Amino acid sequence: MKRRTFVGAAAALPAVGILSATVHAQSKEIRMVEAGGASGESIEKGYIEPLFKKTGIKVLRESPGSLGKLRALVESGQTSTTLFELGSGTILQARKLGLIEKVDWAAVNPAPMFPEAKAEYGFGYQYFSTIMAWRKGAKEPKSFAEFFDTKSFPGKRTLPDFPHYCLPFACQAAGVPIEKLFPLDVDLGFKKLNEIKKDVAVWWKAGAQPPQLLKDNEVQYAICWSGRVVGDPAFGLTFNGGKADLSFIAVVKGSSAENKAAAWKLFHEMSLPENQAKAAEVISYTGPSPNLDPLLPKDKLWQFPTSKQNKAVQYFENAQWWADNGEAVNKKWEAFKLSL
Repeated sequence: MKRRTFVGAAAALPAVGILSATVHAQSKEIRMVEAGGASGESIEKGYIEPLFKKTGIKVLRESPGSLGKLRALVESGQTSTTLFELGSGTILQARKLGLIEKVDWAAVNPAPMFPEAKAEYGFGYQYFSTIMAWRKGAKEPKSFAEFFDTKSFPGKRTLPDFPHYCLPFACQAAGVPIEKLFPLDVDLGFKKLNEIKKDVAVWWKAGAQPPQLLKDNEVQYAICWSGRVVGDPAFGLTFNGGKADLSFIAVVKGSSAENKAAAWKLFHEMSLPENQAKAAEVISYTGPSPNLDPLLPKDKLWQFPTSKQNKAVQYFENAQWWADNGEAVNKKWEAFKLSL
């Protein structure tokens, strides 16, 4: 009886009172942990500033982040940090560990998005590519088969010290087409890397290394992140056979309903192609709108990972395959590195 009385009383509340509660169930300030650098500045210009102008909601940025930092936030029971940037692989780990919340896509009400960016547990906000590049004046390879052909394309290389970046390119060099890369033939990839390892001068760990090595003429060819080399006349490059990947923004587990309501509004702004165009002015990575190309400078379309001409010739990272097989591959990678 008491419960029925309570429900009845709630139902009898004036409608204006209910609407008022809805209006106030949204924070005016939330915190985000993102990768930093130009990427963070692109979030500020492209998404945070338009959100503030429309709603008055402030988003405070911090950087850098890591899966360990996210885990510590959740395990401490904090509620101040609402949003966290994660890679396509780490978001799967974060979901498995119960560190992030589902996205309420109905509340986000996004503009059209590429399907892989509209994930159950994250908003795929920024595409980036890993591609081949070369020092200007070097003989120009058109495929990874040519990139790995050190006789026809002589010169030193720099490759990433990460198996998930190297092995699929090595498999391409061995003749595997990009649409059949996964499940990955790991042994074939290592076989091809063994053929080229004597010509690899540096196995890089930081994205700033490849362009500097090319400029210093310590290497003539590189596998690197596209944003580090596009638009610089010192380099030649191609997206052909490159790897397209996504960075995600996820909601931290335990975030309040008010903070999540604000986050959904930010996600909506991130889905708008006009805002993605603003972000692309800061860094040559692109958002998930299929309608973005007409808003980008026509003379710069060749620089962006998701432009029609580039998306068509790349493969998309298979994060689930790496989540299932990464540990075993990493052990083989360490053994390979010992053979250098």
